[in-house]
Amino acid sequence: MRHRLVTYSARNSGRKTPGASAATKLPPGGGPSGGATPDLAFNALSDPTRRAVLDLLRGGMRPAGEIARSFTVSRPAISKHLGILRRAHLVEERREGRHRLYQLNPEPLKAVDSWLEQYRTFWTASLNNLKAFVEAEYEKELNEAVKKQHPKKEK
Repeated sequence: MRHRLVTYSARNSGRKTPGASAATKLPPGGGPSGGATPDLAFNALSDPTRRAVLDLLRGGMRPAGEIARSFTVSRPAISKHLGILRRAHLVEERREGRHRLYQLNPEPLKAVDSWLEQYRTFWTASLNNLKAFVEAEYEKELNEAVKKQHPKKEK
């Protein structure tokens, strides 16, 4: 699957890039010179290879070559993935001589976590309500079963 990011420049402003959709456009401030946005983080996290790169970087800083060797895809493909992660500010790149070292930057993940927290709260409340309902229904069924087994004797 190919991922396409659309960038805007003075040359093509006002024109749509062929094949670009609302999902592929960069939000204002999310371009190469702007800051990271939650949309860029979500786009970067949408790919399993990029998530695996982030998992690898949780262990600490690693050179690009070592990251590439950890995957079966080509080095240029990993380089593109690292570029997307870098533009989303999920990784930081440092150059030492000929080597590029990458490390995880958890800051953009805080925005993602903040967005997800709303859904955690919703689902926790919904599941607690469901649990209470199921337990109440179970209790009713138990009471009915006991009443059927031991009917009151009329005098």
